[in-house]
Amino acid sequence: MRATPSPTTSSPTTPSTLERSASSQAFGGSSFVLVYHRSPYDLKTAADGSTEFVDQKSPNGIIPTLRNLFLEERSGTWISWRQDEDAVNAADERLTVPSANPFTLRRLPLTEKQISSFYHVTSKESFWPILHSFPGLFSVDNSDWDTFVGVNQSFARAACEEAAEGATIWVHDYNLWLAPAQIRALRPDVRIAFFHHTPFPSNDVFSILPWRDEILDSLLCCDLVGFHIPRYADNFSRTAINLRGARCGDPVPVAVKFRHHGSALAQPTVLPWLEHNGRRVHIQASPVGTSPDVIRELRDSTEVQTMATQISEQHAGRKLIISASRVDYTKGNEEMLLSYERVLEQQPQWHGRVELFLACVAAASGMRIYEDIQRSVEEIVGRINGRFGRIDWTPVRLSTRRTPYDELVAWFSQSDVCWITPLRDGLNLVAKEYVAARQGQGGVLVLSEFSGASVELEDAVVTNPYSHRSMDAAIVAALEMPLEEQKQRMASMSEAVEEFTVQHWAEQQLGTLRAI
Repeated sequence: MRATPSPTTSSPTTPSTLERSASSQAFGGSSFVLVYHRSPYDLKTAADGSTEFVDQKSPNGIIPTLRNLFLEERSGTWISWRQDEDAVNAADERLTVPSANPFTLRRLPLTEKQISSFYHVTSKESFWPILHSFPGLFSVDNSDWDTFVGVNQSFARAACEEAAEGATIWVHDYNLWLAPAQIRALRPDVRIAFFHHTPFPSNDVFSILPWRDEILDSLLCCDLVGFHIPRYADNFSRTAINLRGARCGDPVPVAVKFRHHGSALAQPTVLPWLEHNGRRVHIQASPVGTSPDVIRELRDSTEVQTMATQISEQHAGRKLIISASRVDYTKGNEEMLLSYERVLEQQPQWHGRVELFLACVAAASGMRIYEDIQRSVEEIVGRINGRFGRIDWTPVRLSTRRTPYDELVAWFSQSDVCWITPLRDGLNLVAKEYVAARQGQGGVLVLSEFSGASVELEDAVVTNPYSHRSMDAAIVAALEMPLEEQKQRMASMSEAVEEFTVQHWAEQQLGTLRAI
């Protein structure tokens, strides 16, 4: 798809110019404005100078889902960023995305330095460890709060300029925490929703952030704040009550689809709303799902079936375990590998009979903590293969490249076990994708109880990644599980994945907002 860019006359603003800009312009024409730093397409410049919209390879995930929302909207705008080294003088870029229902893509110019400060430093070094309950890794030294505020103001300004009177503005994820308050101050007529894609920690951990009041006050400007699971919603509500004095509604039982007790993130009740400064903020827990029909269609395609046959032949006669994640201290890759090493050490009957394929995307350059973790993962893999490997058997195969999605689905279709044991995770779509790919078959999902998905997929083998005994027992149980039990568990999990799709998530979030 191609479109010709039409720049706006706006540019990144200071607080004072933000106020003047919003007060001096008429309302925009979009009834639905989505604010997310990532673009709905990969953009390339064609030979004739027009912009070509390139679909992302993965048919799953948040981006395609959010993009599909515009098929139902009469007028809509997606606001993201673009890198421009002359961002101070550059204009916002507005493109019409050609589709069955065309929408506007507005991209805000940010310099490489701004992106690094806003996203890689402040968001990843200050916010990320707190959100995932790793306070010992929190760093405030390199944080640039002013740049974070300024980038949020740019997104808020663009949203206000694009929104029609009474429009819905849906803001996504923690790096745009401040946008709701900035939007509310300028456009009290709009409805604002926010979805938090990461975990939300307990009050005592969140309180470490020096900017906690500004963040909470901004989120309390929303009409709706959404989270994947009830525990994260409850953590946010309790934090707002304790730190900002918000009032709350009476607790209500969580939906039956969620685990109510018995694991780390189980939650029996949740607060349906908060009140703060005269505004009622509705709280919604609904996890993002997958597109199981798309996954199965891809699984059954000729190309994927050819790859699946090759995988099957290469690993014939052995149990195949797959784990897919990225290099991050929250993902538990080191803990998983050490458990695998202990099992091979203590149960030599598995030598030559099991293989682990770890697809672990390499860390972005320049972030030392991730580079150290990647080095550690590679060292553990080398040690395991050196200790136990034979000329005809490699216990662990490690891939640090980004595995194409169709290839990953082929691995899912042939893997006896999927081992997903993060130390903390907002949800984890890989677990759901594996279940979707295995519908009607056996297969075992080993899942950390600290992943959001664990409160939905109750028939996974749920384990504690901090416990050697729990981890070792879980993977052995998965390897030894009878086929009939595998099919029963997989059928139960498939029902959950089929019912709570990514479309269901979007409908539940926006449906709640429309009902307010």
